[in-house]
Amino acid sequence: MNGAHDLGGMHGLGPINPEPEREEPIFHEEWEKRALGLTLTAGWLGQWNIDISRFARERQHPVAYLSNSYYENWLTGLETLLVERGVISPEELAQGKALKPTPVELKEKCAPASAVQSILSSGGPCDMATDDLQEFQIGDKIKVVQFNPTGHTRVPRYIRGHEGMITNYYGSFIFPDENVQDNKIGQHLYNVSFDGNQLWGKGNDTTIHVDLWQSYMEPA
Repeated sequence: MNGAHDLGGMHGLGPINPEPEREEPIFHEEWEKRALGLTLTAGWLGQWNIDISRFARERQHPVAYLSNSYYENWLTGLETLLVERGVISPEELAQGKALKPTPVELKEKCAPASAVQSILSSGGPCDMATDDLQEFQIGDKIKVVQFNPTGHTRVPRYIRGHEGMITNYYGSFIFPDENVQDNKIGQHLYNVSFDGNQLWGKGNDTTIHVDLWQSYMEPA
């Protein structure tokens, strides 16, 4: 969807002023550690996947999204999913405590503390085979499809409708636009380079690279 989470290349929002890499802490406040931990832990309950989680953050009101800090947006998305999926009730969220016993089937999905390190270090592979034909090869010129989806997508708005060139092919991976609907299908994934002058006008002499799934593109 087009929203406050996708502001690349937009005018009028002022400069980006990131903290120097050597000085920026991983967490600015202690509560941010807990927000990250709660989000990862709740994901093990199996009630949603990573793209559903991203979309829960993205579909906030733009004012709320831009007003929140990074981990405030994470926490808001988690609260949304916990209520929508029936893990907790709105009343439990408001009061900050459980008002009924946790279902046994959810308790059984919780990982023991001793397993957390190995689970996090192993990651979550998202490669998935597909029978679809690989339509593009390295060196091919492509054009990104111009579309304005109402659901989750991984296509930055500023490259839609623009031309680029395939620079790498990774294989086939879970397609986010379907995964957000709990439909797991594989699709070919590529890296595509774009000329900054084409994206933002003359004087932007830079090249950017974006990973794109096959259905986001068509031959140039």
